[in-house]
Amino acid sequence: MHTTSCDRKHDVYDGSCPCRQVLDLLANKWSALALGALENGPHRFGVLRERLDGISPKVLTATLRRLEEQGLVDRTVFPSVPLHVEYSLTALGRDACAPLAALREWVVANIERFPAAGAKTGAR
Repeated sequence: MHTTSCDRKHDVYDGSCPCRQVLDLLANKWSALALGALENGPHRFGVLRERLDGISPKVLTATLRRLEEQGLVDRTVFPSVPLHVEYSLTALGRDACAPLAALREWVVANIERFPAAGAKTGAR
């Protein structure tokens, strides 16, 4: 298999590789869903909380902070009373959306192939 210099420099299977932290962040369900929710444009915290059914405000806050720290999401504060804060994707965040969207689509298309998930959806 052909490897590039980048492939040799970074090995996601190596425990000390910084790729691990990024993979951990992007593979987190709330991160993947938050990035997907922001694909169509900026949203306020409350809109994101409603869109991400089941997420607590504490977890959403932590998720958005991690995404912002890693340069995937921008947080914009508008001077108003009360404060107006919007979250939007950065260029890096938009780049991450394509593979995450493909994974979400694959999951939806194949959900019935998973025994536990198929049993839950069949019970409706």
